[in-house]
Amino acid sequence: MLLEFRVRNFRSIRDDQALSLVAAPADKELVSTNLAPTGLKGLPHAVRSAVIFGPNASGKTTLLLALQYMRAVIVESATVIQPGQTFNVQPFRLDKGTAKEPTEFELSFVVDGVRHQYGFAMTAERIVSEQLLVWRTAKPTQWFSRKWDPETKGYDYEFSSYLPGPKKLWQESTRPNALFLSTAAQLNSDALGPIAQYLTKSIVYLPAGALVDPAFSTSLLQSAEGRSAVRDFLATADFSIAEVSTAERKGFRGEVEFQPGGVTQARQVEAEFLVPMFEHRTDNGSATFELHEESEGTQRFFTLAAPVLDVLKHGRTLVIDELDRSLHTLLVRRLVGMFHDPILNPLGAQLIFTTHDTSLLDHTLFRRDQIWFTERDGSQATQVYPLTDFSPRKQEAWERGYLMGRYGAVPMFRDLSESAPDAATVLAPTASGPTVAA
Repeated sequence: MLLEFRVRNFRSIRDDQALSLVAAPADKELVSTNLAPTGLKGLPHAVRSAVIFGPNASGKTTLLLALQYMRAVIVESATVIQPGQTFNVQPFRLDKGTAKEPTEFELSFVVDGVRHQYGFAMTAERIVSEQLLVWRTAKPTQWFSRKWDPETKGYDYEFSSYLPGPKKLWQESTRPNALFLSTAAQLNSDALGPIAQYLTKSIVYLPAGALVDPAFSTSLLQSAEGRSAVRDFLATADFSIAEVSTAERKGFRGEVEFQPGGVTQARQVEAEFLVPMFEHRTDNGSATFELHEESEGTQRFFTLAAPVLDVLKHGRTLVIDELDRSLHTLLVRRLVGMFHDPILNPLGAQLIFTTHDTSLLDHTLFRRDQIWFTERDGSQATQVYPLTDFSPRKQEAWERGYLMGRYGAVPMFRDLSESAPDAATVLAPTASGPTVAA
């Protein structure tokens, strides 16, 4: 379960910015549905979802991408990244002071009922610092820390006795462009392995407009249990789909053959594929359609079936940029409602998403501590802040207040004729040019 994500000096984010999923203790709204117990005495509840609003180019996507980038470094630094290879990390470049400073990431989360806080700072060339705090008691213990010393050209390590295992071996095996956590997990650390596994497998990220492979959802249709789950998932959206099944189709897939001498040959091989089939029934008859024959909304909802059902089943965190793309407002509400339903979501799975759909600013759907905004300040740096900063009244019309600019994070417009006097002349129809008929 995620508690907080922090990032600094990443793309449009310059200063330290945080997205917290810790529930505000003073807010007693929607406690039984929108909150999940953490098992922690000091932080008893976390929100099951968080929604982020803001104008285009304000940093919504950047915030989610930062979380995914942190996860990717944990996954790849000890295995995929090669010695001497650089990272493609992008610091905030509109400030000379930060362009050469490290990018920093930090996550607070709960694994097996224990609170953890893990973070690292990095440049394109190396990991600059890394540390892990664990709350086995009321006070945290630093299990390890690692800092680059530019004078000695080496790392200073500190370890706690709470961290068992061959720490010296892990330290010597950790490259400058690899994380100690990832390296130790690769070398079978019993203590750090579950932490690295949580950070890599419990966060599922879907970028805006992502074409999720329908094969994930199609694979569920091969069992009676999975077919029933997908059918029920689609039924909640009222697509008038009576049954789902699969059919075999022949097609071609690409293969690369490696030959002696390092020669490779690409070819197309005929193969059989499983495709999903959707049966629609009416009083006058029935018909079965393939996925490409369904609406774009049906296609997107079907491809989301596997990720959503998997996240709910295992208590993971689903991060989606522009969840409302190609989905009706009521479908988005239904997806959010699945995460807020303790019966469908018994393990406290979480949903984090961005949207432009202001109708979701509804106090019957969200608590005040679940709503976040992004906007750019005068230096073009992203600022992330919650609705609770404005202490809105319990029944305040959030959508109306947001559109009126009460909470910021709305686009600012300038009159084209005032900002560019020649624009009216350029855009106006000429006597000989075409005009638009009234």
